[in-house]
Amino acid sequence: MTHDTATPLSVFTVSLGCPKNLVDTERMLGVLGPAMVPADTVAGADLALVNTCGFIQPAVEESVAAILDAVRDADEAGESTGRRPLVAVAGCLVSRYGQDLRDELPEVDLWLSTDQLHLWPDMIAQAMAHARPISDAPRRLSTGPAFAYLKISEGCSHNCRFCTIPSIRGPHTSRPVQALLAEARTLAASVPEIVIVGQDSTSYGSDLGGDNTIKHLVTGLADIPGLAWLRLMYLYPAGLTDDLLGFLKSIGEPLLPYFDIPLQHAHPDVLASMGRPFARNPRKVIDRVRAHFPEAALRTTFIVGYPGETDEHFEHLMRFVEETRFHHLGVFPYWPEEGTPAAAMPRQVGHETKLARRDALMALQADISRDIMESYVGQTLPVLIEAPSPEWPGLHTGRTWFQAPEVDGTTYVAAPPDKDLTPGTIVQAEIDKADTYDLSGLV
Repeated sequence: MTHDTATPLSVFTVSLGCPKNLVDTERMLGVLGPAMVPADTVAGADLALVNTCGFIQPAVEESVAAILDAVRDADEAGESTGRRPLVAVAGCLVSRYGQDLRDELPEVDLWLSTDQLHLWPDMIAQAMAHARPISDAPRRLSTGPAFAYLKISEGCSHNCRFCTIPSIRGPHTSRPVQALLAEARTLAASVPEIVIVGQDSTSYGSDLGGDNTIKHLVTGLADIPGLAWLRLMYLYPAGLTDDLLGFLKSIGEPLLPYFDIPLQHAHPDVLASMGRPFARNPRKVIDRVRAHFPEAALRTTFIVGYPGETDEHFEHLMRFVEETRFHHLGVFPYWPEEGTPAAAMPRQVGHETKLARRDALMALQADISRDIMESYVGQTLPVLIEAPSPEWPGLHTGRTWFQAPEVDGTTYVAAPPDKDLTPGTIVQAEIDKADTYDLSGLV
């Protein structure tokens, strides 16, 4: 199969896992050149690209299923048309399972591991006999006209005992400030919101020195013309010092007072067993954030059923959630991942117990979320419009400032027939209804 830059190159993509993976996919699509066009099906593509996640067992199973689907569809296309799309599999699953995965799935044409990230475009171009891609081409955004992710680092240098990321993605490696600002200026020309992502955003620049600091980066991003919202995700508790929080407070707009802090647990014994890189009392972190940002919206994630977690430990976590009142909360049952220290620990918790604890914690959070959402009824909030409803004329989906894309709730906005709500614009909406996680309002 050969291609030149003058003929369209149709690409079917599946990007699984976190936003950091999605950025890798978008970058790869961009450097394939201006002739790249998206394909709706594998059968209609020259290239089927599956960017996988391998973080925990459910993600592994989802990734394997996506690979098998792509291979099956490519084979069927080859049999019916005599033209089989090239199947490329990339990402964390490839890095985690390496040669074993290659041996199990010989039907895959090209394997792309994360330690070869900078080589992915050239490897695809070579496999397809495509003209060498332009390495500095802009990303092909797939997130619509409202927002884009900006990945500021790769990997992680923490040693949490349950986590596979350091072994998959390697140590924490920051991208230079000037490269990030250049990319962000390009993004801000297309979208009003930039969402910062990295495995630990507060560690940004610790491996580079000089002006490559999170303060220098945020200062530069906040000065970009046209940027309406700047959202920071993946803020490790240890990095949220009074010094950093005081600096963030001084920035003001466009920085949103939204804090995504992955705590993972609240009991000091469980945190110590996890090997979490911060003080054993997460209340101190929450109090510190709220001292600087009383209006802050807080998001976190917790793991339940970690080895050795007792009923007492879990009740401690429940009380912590009840008292803290997070805007948004994710709960995950612990998975004993092969190769991690936690998988070999004694006192593993039964699967049914993990699921019961997850459900109990999410039920508690649903009540808290409903109360918080109802407190906004009657207020006028800024809403970033994302898309018109395909079913209800005049209704649009969007998000207000305390709703991060793809992980938090939605704000539905109704407008009169003569008012056009263009996706990517921010409107003022009067909130008239609240559900457990979502809001509705009128323009």
